[in-house]
Amino acid sequence: MSPEIQSSPAEAVGVMTERARAVIRLNIEALQSLERTVDASLARACDIILSRPGYVVVTGMGKSGHIGGKIAATLASTGTNAFFVHPAEMSHGDLGMLRHDTTLLAISNSGESRELRDPLLFCQRNDIPVIGMTQRGSSFLARMSAVPLVMPSVAEACPNGLAPTTSTLMTLALGDALAMVLMDRREFSAEAFGMHHPGGALGMSLQSVREWMGDNHAPPASVVLGATFAEIVTAITEGRKGAVAVLDGDGALAGMITDGDIRRAFAQDVTHIVAADIMSRTPITVTPDQRMSDVVDLLSANKISNLFVVDEGRPAAIVHIAELMQAGYVS
Repeated sequence: MSPEIQSSPAEAVGVMTERARAVIRLNIEALQSLERTVDASLARACDIILSRPGYVVVTGMGKSGHIGGKIAATLASTGTNAFFVHPAEMSHGDLGMLRHDTTLLAISNSGESRELRDPLLFCQRNDIPVIGMTQRGSSFLARMSAVPLVMPSVAEACPNGLAPTTSTLMTLALGDALAMVLMDRREFSAEAFGMHHPGGALGMSLQSVREWMGDNHAPPASVVLGATFAEIVTAITEGRKGAVAVLDGDGALAGMITDGDIRRAFAQDVTHIVAADIMSRTPITVTPDQRMSDVVDLLSANKISNLFVVDEGRPAAIVHIAELMQAGYVS
């Protein structure tokens, strides 16, 4: 059993709430200070990275290292090849990852982290440019950097002024700014982002319909314009997608009949009904080259459960909302 949790007195709750808000205010102020200090040095850092064919190697110790890992991941997913290496590991053989065509992005709030000295000296000896993120423009890291990205000196939100809080937030924001500017310079498209990020709901939404279909997709159930009501019911039942494609004489999509159309047809004598009589002549469709996010948007906006994928006028597949929900495209 979980231990019983005693609620704090109302006065203590108020104090804690105000303290939390104060921390957030300090972070906001830190980001505002950072925004004011961003200058042409960030553009110079981008120029260096864009001029180098190799990877951006990101490094940092402690909390700076954790932030560095996130920055490396953001760079890698937005078109700039990058990875994180722990600075202590560099001193024990991983300096070999710093090839002649790489760029080192080193992070240290103080700029004096002793674990960074070996990789910084190695870069100096081998003409590998360093981009340094630090709060101290006169630090060893700043002096060893081809471009120092110097952040403003602000107080940490920690009451003892020790635990990295505002400083790590600024570093993260500056890393995001660097990555996004590089993304713009590379004209890195949403399609390219999707190739780097195929997993999760975001990756799936950027996937093309053609990729969703794969190589083994089955064409949708179909009938001809003159199909009888019985033939329509049989086709829609066997197709198990709640809809059937109606094809003209050339095999092109002429319309769509859904379960709802079948039910509405029973309001009249169905003896002589054919597909052309009850089909929707302007069904909503997508092409194989559209994104799956387009499919989800169309299904949601039109409050429908399925639509056809049409390739050169012919129905190639049918997408049903239940499939998308099962696959995680929609919740």
